[in-house]
Amino acid sequence: MNDEKIIYFDNGDTTRIDDEVLDYMLQFYRTSYGNPVSLHSLGIEADENIASARETIAGFINADANELIFTSGATESNNMAINGIAGFYKEKGDHILISSIEHSSVKAVAHRLENEGFEVEEVKVDKQGFLDIEDLRSKIRTKTILVSVIYGNFEIGTVQNIREIGAVCRENNIVFHTDAAQAYGKMRIDVKDENIDLMTFNAHKNHGPKGVGALYVRKGIKLKKMIDGGSHEFGMRSGSENIPAIMGFALASEIAYRDLEINNSHLIKMRDRLADGLLQIDHVTYNGAHGENIDKRLPHNVDITFQYIEGEAILMHLSLRNICVSSGSACSSKTLEPSHVLTAIGLKHEQAHGSIRFTLSKFTTEEEVDSVIQNVKEVVEILRSMSSFIPEEHSELINKDAKTFYKKK
Repeated sequence: MNDEKIIYFDNGDTTRIDDEVLDYMLQFYRTSYGNPVSLHSLGIEADENIASARETIAGFINADANELIFTSGATESNNMAINGIAGFYKEKGDHILISSIEHSSVKAVAHRLENEGFEVEEVKVDKQGFLDIEDLRSKIRTKTILVSVIYGNFEIGTVQNIREIGAVCRENNIVFHTDAAQAYGKMRIDVKDENIDLMTFNAHKNHGPKGVGALYVRKGIKLKKMIDGGSHEFGMRSGSENIPAIMGFALASEIAYRDLEINNSHLIKMRDRLADGLLQIDHVTYNGAHGENIDKRLPHNVDITFQYIEGEAILMHLSLRNICVSSGSACSSKTLEPSHVLTAIGLKHEQAHGSIRFTLSKFTTEEEVDSVIQNVKEVVEILRSMSSFIPEEHSELINKDAKTFYKKK
C-alpha cells in the first residue's frame, strides 16, 4: 500500500476496532489483569468483570447470562455447537441438516462428521439465497438431531426467516443452531422469540477485538465438551478467559446496539448508493436478497457478479488503487474453487469467479462510495478490454482505448 488513504470495503471480513473500545481494553491489560478463578482481590475483580460482560452481552439477545459461553470466535463457536450436539445426542440420532450456503466453519465440520458415521444433508436455497422451507421439512427424519442455518449470509447478505425455521425444528424436537456472526450488532435478535437453541456470534465484525466470540446455549440443551482441564465457562471450555477481549466485546456490543438505528440508516443509504452505481455497469448481477426483498438483506452488504472477467483480477486492480474488497468469504478467498454460496443460488462457475463482495461500516462515507463506483467502472472496462471470454454479441464491451487509459492512470 502506498501513502494514499485506504478505502476499506471488507468489513464483512473484519472491522477496525473502535478507539473507545481499544482504550477501554487497555485498563484490563495494565491494572485489572487478574485471573477470574483466583481467590485474591484481583481475581475476584476479574470474575466480577467477566460476569458483568456476560450479563451485558446476553441482554442484547434476550438470553440469560448463564446461557452464554465465551470462545475465541465464531469458528470455535460453530465447531463447539455442531461437534457438541453430535457427541451428546449420537445415541438419539445421526442425521444433521445444514443449509447449502453455510460458512465453512459449519459446512466443513458437519461434513467431517460423515467420517464418524453421521449423515449430513444440505437444504436448498432459492436464487436470492432464502432457505426452501418445504425442502427442510421433507428432509427431516426421526433421527435428525440438528439443523444449522446461517442467520445473515456472510457473502450475499440474505437474512433468513429464523423464527419460522426455528419453529419447524421445535415442532420436530430438533436442536436448531444459527451462525449470527454477520447479523449480531446489525439486527435485533431475540433467541427466545426466534426459537433459537444455539447461536454463534463474535466481536470483530462490530468494531470489537479479534479472538473473542460467544456461543448461546439454551437452557436444557446439552453439549459434549471439547476441552478438558478446568471449571472455566461453566466447565464447557477450560482455559483462562481473555478478559480484556471479553470486556471489549461487551463495550463494542453496547455501542453497536446503542447506535443501531442510526448506523443502519447510514449503512442502508451507503449500501443502496453503492449498489445503484455498480448496477449501471453492463452485464452485472446483484447477488442475494434485493428488489422487493431488500429489507431482508444485511444493511452493510453488496455482492456483485461482473460477467466475462475474474473477481480476483478486479480485487487486485482495486487493491493497487488502495481499495480493499473481497472476492469471497475471508476463510476461503485464497482458494481457486468457486464460492459454494454463489453456485448454490444458481450461478455458473465462471460467474461465481467474477463476483466481488463489498461490505461497509459506520465509518463509510459518500465520497468513498462514489470513489469505489468510479474505480470499479474503470477497472471493469480495463479488464474486459483484455478478456478472451466476451462473446461476439457483446463485443461493444471491448474498449480498445482502455489499456492506454490505464497507463495514463
